[in-house]
Amino acid sequence: MWVSVALETDAAHAEVLSDALMAAGAISVSVEDAQAGTELETPQFGEPGSPTTPIWDVSRVIALFEPVPDLIDRIKQAIQEIGLDPHTPLRLEDVAEQDWVRLTQSQFDPIRISDRLWIVPSWHVAPDPTAINLELDPGLAFGTGSHPTTRLCLEWLETTITPGVSVLDYGCGSGILAIAAKKLGAGETAGVDIDPAALTAAADNAARNQVVLRLAPSSAPMAQRFDVVVANILTNPLMLLAPLLTSRLAPGGKLALSGVLETQAEQVIAAYAPFLPLRVGAVHEGWVRLEGDR
Repeated sequence: MWVSVALETDAAHAEVLSDALMAAGAISVSVEDAQAGTELETPQFGEPGSPTTPIWDVSRVIALFEPVPDLIDRIKQAIQEIGLDPHTPLRLEDVAEQDWVRLTQSQFDPIRISDRLWIVPSWHVAPDPTAINLELDPGLAFGTGSHPTTRLCLEWLETTITPGVSVLDYGCGSGILAIAAKKLGAGETAGVDIDPAALTAAADNAARNQVVLRLAPSSAPMAQRFDVVVANILTNPLMLLAPLLTSRLAPGGKLALSGVLETQAEQVIAAYAPFLPLRVGAVHEGWVRLEGDR
């Protein structure tokens, strides 16, 4: 049995708090955006046009500890030593000892996108061998196919890709959208991401699916235009990326954006209005897909 301890802090203290918790005996520490999934979510680090931010303004620090009798006192002392209020609220949860690999794999079953398109984790047998099967390992990057925004993008690609079109998947994560585009008949397909772990996962998944992708970090210059551009990220980064993404769209090209809550759609449409008119193409479980044509 383990104990997960979560607490919130500001940007100035997230890193030093993580170090203090490790010094207090934490086995691991992670930091996430405490406002993710809301209208206050913060853009990913280093996206073009975004400010340089060391960490999220409101960060949730999560540490895993062995269940020792003085755990709370030890944590409060660590908090106080770095100048934070020792009465900062803590959320404790018991975490059972488990086979983490098997547990993770059990959470990802084959996902049917349509009659001809399936996502199949590499440890499963394809339910329909005659379908277009995307064999996928999530790795350390977002993109298992289970999230509504991923489904919205896959459904759009299935109806949009025609033989030989060029495709840009911006924020490619595990590579699922770029791989789907290739298997649906696309020509040259590029995947871009800010996270090196994402590019590694995308390369591994592309090799597993026997497709060729051109993968690059978001910091690399890009001059090419594409017939199809898809970006499944988050609302704030998508708004910052409006000039870049629309500039990568070839004449007659098609753009799809997701990672946008239904309540945020008008914000994104307004951000893209000077560059390309967008419309709501589909809604699924409170998330939208925005579409535009050059």
